[in-house]
Amino acid sequence: MTDQLAAMRVDYRTEGFDMDALAPTWHEQLSRWLMEAEAAGVVEANAMVLATVGGDGLPSSRSVLCKVLDARGLVFFTNYTSAKSHDLRRTRYASATFPWYAQHRQVHVRGGVELVTPAETRAYWVTRPRGSQLGAWASAQSAVVRDRQVLDDALETTTQRFAADETVPVPQHWGGWRILPEQVEFWQGRHDRMHDRLRFELDSHDRTWKVRRLAP
Repeated sequence: MTDQLAAMRVDYRTEGFDMDALAPTWHEQLSRWLMEAEAAGVVEANAMVLATVGGDGLPSSRSVLCKVLDARGLVFFTNYTSAKSHDLRRTRYASATFPWYAQHRQVHVRGGVELVTPAETRAYWVTRPRGSQLGAWASAQSAVVRDRQVLDDALETTTQRFAADETVPVPQHWGGWRILPEQVEFWQGRHDRMHDRLRFELDSHDRTWKVRRLAP
């Protein structure tokens, strides 16, 4: 298998990406690339790999869906008792990567985090399918369970609990986290591994954004 892995290689032949191609802000540029990925048929173009660090200093990563993108940051929703939420409460910091392999593009985001308001959570909650809402009530995310039947039984119990209710309320243990970017890097694959990397950086003193080119 090692030989096979060593031989796996794609030589990117995409066009160059320079400063004059950037949108005025990181969030406008990210929105542009995200829409281009979706238009190209990328499945769940809003999926991003979220990385956190636990109290033991060990990193963890998993895919989540970005559901809000604006000048303030990126928002994803989850169970507040999950492993990722425990990590974020401890460190108040996260990074995320959008991996659009078919477009030979990646976007890397890094910054502090904050809980979104209950109103923001409710606004998104009502857009979720009822089954997803029930699942949020039924699953004690990240907890160890005996087998699949435990999960199926929990969902059935939850379904019966809200069977007579027209709407399913938001669980107190569920809501959104916002990543507040300090760095946002746009990566475009190029020939001979001479990739383009343009990074928005937030100056900690004057709170203005600067753009720098990085070596690949």
